[in-house]
Amino acid sequence: MRTAQRLNAASGRRDLPPLILLTDRWRLADPAAAAARLPAGSLVILRDGDLPGAERLALGRRLAAVAARRRLGLLVAGDAALAAAIGARGCHWPERRLPVRVGGFATAAAHSLAALRRAERAGAAAVLLSPVLPTASHPGAPTLGPARFAALVRASRLPVYALGGIDGRSARRLVGSGAAGLAAIGALMG
Repeated sequence: MRTAQRLNAASGRRDLPPLILLTDRWRLADPAAAAARLPAGSLVILRDGDLPGAERLALGRRLAAVAARRRLGLLVAGDAALAAAIGARGCHWPERRLPVRVGGFATAAAHSLAALRRAERAGAAAVLLSPVLPTASHPGAPTLGPARFAALVRASRLPVYALGGIDGRSARRLVGSGAAGLAAIGALMG
C-alpha cells in the first residue's frame, strides 16, 4: 500500500485513489472481505460479468455496503444499469466494450497505446494498463514490463494504473514510472 501511495503522490493525482481492487470470482472467493481490508479512499471494481444477474446484483449490493462503511469508491465493469442500481460511483469499461463516449465517472482497461488513445477520446477519468508483469489471471500472456509501461504512462494524457503481476515487490519496480497507482487482485486477497 505504501508504494501505491508513493506512486499516487508522485503522479500529482491525489484526487484519484492510489489502490484499486478488481473482483475475480475464480481467484478471489470473498471480494467483500478483501474490500473490507482496503484503506479508506481505495477503489473496488466489480467485474465478474459471467455471474448470473441476481448473483451479480447481490455481490454488488454487498460491495456497495462495504464501500459505504469503509469510504471506498465502487465501479461496475461494463454495466451502467447495475452501477446505478447499487449506487456505484460509475463504470469501468473493458477495452473491447469501451463506448465512444463514457457517461459519468469511468475508468477503462487498456493494453496498448491505441487503447489508451481510445480511452482518452471516450472521456475516461483513468486507465488500468495491463499486463505490466506476468500474472496469474492470464498465464503466459505477453507483458509490457516496467520500461514499456513507463513509456506508455508518459505517452498518456490520462492517469494510468499498473495492473498485472502487482505485489509488494513488483510494485517497487514501478516507482518513478509516473503511474497514478496500483490495481490488483491477488496482492489484495489478504
